Amino acid sequence: MTTGVVLLNFGEPAEPTRENVVAYLERIFMNNRSLDGDTTEAEARERSRKLAERRAPSLIEEYEEIGGSPLDPQAEAQAEMLESVLDARGYDVETYLGMQFTEPFVADAVDAAREDGVDELVGLPVYPLCGASTTIASLAELTEAVDDLDWDVPVAEITGWHRHPTYNALRADNVRRFTDAHDLDLSDSETELVYSAHGTPTHYLEEGSRYDTYVEEFCEVLAQKLGVESYSLGFQNHSNRDIPWTQPEVEDVVEDLAETDTERVVVEPISFMHEQSETLSELDDELREEAEEAGLDFYRVPVPHDDDRFGEVLADLAEPFVGDFDPGYYQFRQCQCADSENAMCLNAPR
Repeated sequence: MTTGVVLLNFGEPAEPTRENVVAYLERIFMNNRSLDGDTTEAEARERSRKLAERRAPSLIEEYEEIGGSPLDPQAEAQAEMLESVLDARGYDVETYLGMQFTEPFVADAVDAAREDGVDELVGLPVYPLCGASTTIASLAELTEAVDDLDWDVPVAEITGWHRHPTYNALRADNVRRFTDAHDLDLSDSETELVYSAHGTPTHYLEEGSRYDTYVEEFCEVLAQKLGVESYSLGFQNHSNRDIPWTQPEVEDVVEDLAETDTERVVVEPISFMHEQSETLSELDDELREEAEEAGLDFYRVPVPHDDDRFGEVLADLAEPFVGDFDPGYYQFRQCQCADSENAMCLNAPR
């Protein structure tokens, strides 16, 4: 029996042309159209197009400054890593990439899996922290793509997994390596560890998403692993829509720290498992500039996307479903965030 494991991801345009970026942004805004209230599909598409055209110039500039997004090759390497580990464990698997907003789309991955004749599918979002517009939305796209093909194939859905012990260890080790290499001491009162998390509209939290809770608990555990008593948390929000977002914004966090005895900030982008525009531009360029203008030394921890242990983490997550044994043995429980009986996670109450 062959299992297809679909690694679900956000995606970013490989080439920052206006055509690519506008289409990419339109898909994002359309995917989150519920934030605009009750509208017809035609109204939502028109609003998404206008928002995309307004946002595109600045995003194109960001992509050009960073030399294009490296997300695709990093995601491909992770898929190869996962397939290699599962193959070494004796499983017959094929891995696929399914992006929410750029090619190859989620539907493309499902088409490829069907063409390959796999017997079952596992949806595995490469989002460390479970969110409504990322983890949950990508899995919904996966099941919708299967339904659209009228394909009678079992589909297992994996949602929250930031509590995986090895994942916690590799993130903590990554921070330690970085601080050691730069001779930084996180216990120094003049050095502040700043977590930067991907922001989300509070609308999703009000609807029941526990993303903010997952962010906070992960920050606390990582701080304990690092022996850090004082740290700050900020969110990377986007102002394309005039709606409330998670607070505080990371820019405000850094500005406030500049008014204290803090001399330097060490920024850890905890929501990300790839380098992308939100790390390479928003943090490395924009946040660095704000920090340095405020008189702070700025250090940004790289994303450990190529840590060999990450392949083991992904394999551990997929293994119960690939190996057809009780996911509860690996501490999976029925997910409470996804409206699907097939969704399992490591976050649900025991």
